[in-house]
Amino acid sequence: MFVILWQFEVKLGNQASFETAYGPEGPWAQLFRGDSAYRGTQLVRDSSHDYCYFTLDFWNSEIAYRAFLAAHRHTYDELDLSLQGLTHNEQHILSFELDPALLRL
Repeated sequence: MFVILWQFEVKLGNQASFETAYGPEGPWAQLFRGDSAYRGTQLVRDSSHDYCYFTLDFWNSEIAYRAFLAAHRHTYDELDLSLQGLTHNEQHILSFELDPALLRL
């Protein structure tokens, strides 16, 4: 399984809107859900910093994720632009392969 980890610093007062937009039922997940290789999204908040969040997007493989991006780049970029006002900063932290057996711990 391929995982993409992003970090976000959310603007004061935008936490609820951010959680809705970036959560597992938000527009990002809805966009991704159109691809059969998408496995889900998790949104977590840093317990030591109320305005710091992380998303983990799960895909069958890096190849499948890259193919999705190539096919949906315009829609992806439009959605990213439309939600830009919710955060001060967003940063791709890392992408990695995860052994699915580890998810059963």
